[in-house]
Amino acid sequence: MSTLPQHPSEGTERERVSPVIAGAARALAAAGVEAPRAEAEQLAAYVLGVPRGRLALADGFTPADRDRLAALLDRRVAREPLQHLTGAAGFRHLELAVGPGVFVPRPETELLAGWGVDAARRLAAPLVVDLCSGSGAIALAVAQEVPSARVVAVERSPAALAWLRRNAAARADAGDRPVEVVAADVTDPELLADLVGRVDVLLCNPPYVPRSVTVPPEVAGHDPDEAVFGGADGLDVLRPVVARAATLLRPGGVIGVEHDDTHATAVPALLSGDGRYERVEEHRDLAGRPRWATASRRADGPHADPAPAWQTDSS
Repeated sequence: MSTLPQHPSEGTERERVSPVIAGAARALAAAGVEAPRAEAEQLAAYVLGVPRGRLALADGFTPADRDRLAALLDRRVAREPLQHLTGAAGFRHLELAVGPGVFVPRPETELLAGWGVDAARRLAAPLVVDLCSGSGAIALAVAQEVPSARVVAVERSPAALAWLRRNAAARADAGDRPVEVVAADVTDPELLADLVGRVDVLLCNPPYVPRSVTVPPEVAGHDPDEAVFGGADGLDVLRPVVARAATLLRPGGVIGVEHDDTHATAVPALLSGDGRYERVEEHRDLAGRPRWATASRRADGPHADPAPAWQTDSS
């Protein structure tokens, strides 16, 4: 159970914000949550209905507010994801609806999305495809930041598709260019047959964790298994994605794929070994871990190049 300061004494209407947050942070720290103070503030802001940056100006907690926070805190102490408690996840300039059945987007994926945005912005009317779209984070970020882009989001899971369609509808209502949602398996060799040779930018954050890896409780108990694990070596989905992407991309089109931090060599090798890519680069996340790889579709067909054709990039 969580430990929060006691209710204010009789006759006191509201409890000060600071001691309540301090108690919440202590409970979260004891449960092993990585950023207890930040999460305590986020939960407090959610309960009070104020931006986190304005907590110091809030009137304080009523007994009902305090009880609501305590109930949420108990769930977080049990390692239910914070985003499931608030019903939302921030991603670049978006706030996405998330919950059971869909993978919660991570901050490191914002780097891949940003790379895709930059690539799309170089073109007048780009066609962008987001495979394993989940909540729609990458696709919707591109659609918002590159209004000239046609964006296609592909997802297989019925549960995740419901969240994707909900988020896509919300962003369209907000004025962003609508994203085209396609229900399909990204390992299908006939995936997006009508787009063969036409895609300018292809992005993918697939399930890539090797099956033997122990993941945090928030992931193990709440993120969909099929959105996390990619087989024994983590590459079961990445292999067919790399192959199909080479067919979908136009000559000079680009691909960006997120991967496990143990795949710093394996994924660039998959891209180079395919024979249809050039300018293969490995990128690191903000913590310095290998996290995503990019490449460009050759304009002159497959090459048999025995030399390594990829390099690392600290971005």
